[in-house]
Amino acid sequence: MSSDQSSYQRILLKLSGEALLGSSQYGIDPDVLSQVARDIGAISALGVQVGVVIGGGNIFRGEGLARSGMDRVTGDHMGMLATVINSLALQDGLERLGVPARVMSALAIHDVCEDYIRRRAVRHLEKGRVVILAAGMGNPFFTTDTAATLRAIEINADVLLKATKVDGVYTADPKTHPEATRYSKLSFDRVIADRLGVMDTTAIVMCRDNNLPIRVFDLHEAGALLALVQGADIGTLIVEDAE
Repeated sequence: MSSDQSSYQRILLKLSGEALLGSSQYGIDPDVLSQVARDIGAISALGVQVGVVIGGGNIFRGEGLARSGMDRVTGDHMGMLATVINSLALQDGLERLGVPARVMSALAIHDVCEDYIRRRAVRHLEKGRVVILAAGMGNPFFTTDTAATLRAIEINADVLLKATKVDGVYTADPKTHPEATRYSKLSFDRVIADRLGVMDTTAIVMCRDNNLPIRVFDLHEAGALLALVQGADIGTLIVEDAE
């Protein structure tokens, strides 16, 4: 297949660590990992160049322990290492399907993955390899949402796909407010002003200032990722001018 069947040439997919939990309390659910790998493999087969950033919340969340007294910088470094574990697991899942993949880390861990170098990452993408960008930005105090935004801008992605547990952005939490309605389209400024909690404010501002659209969708909806890159109007689109 070719990229002619896709609306995008290059994407950055942001996954939360919790997305890999499945029904588990912690760690990685093998069935969920396999499904995520299949979904990514399907869009890679279209000729879409795929970058991925995964959080580490299913293993360790540094900010939480920092509130309990742990040094924040230490906690954040531990969280970065958790993202490396998730990234290696996804790489393995993709390679078992015959999908070439590379893990590139913002922290130097030469024995298990490559260092993140922008030009090398772009070259991997151009060769059809899925590039999994681990360890956030390599600096404490920045979320993986911000890291995903930065990497998307650096690799010139056409869109940032934010995978969540719900099918878009709602006026309120749909789990606790059944009357909540889903937005089909939003502006960056509206997301910030209404504190809709899509991503942290730094990430939203970076997307706004670099004209990088965000699409929020439900990762676990069967076929959603494939349909989305083929042009389906799924989830919530966040752009500069949504009026």
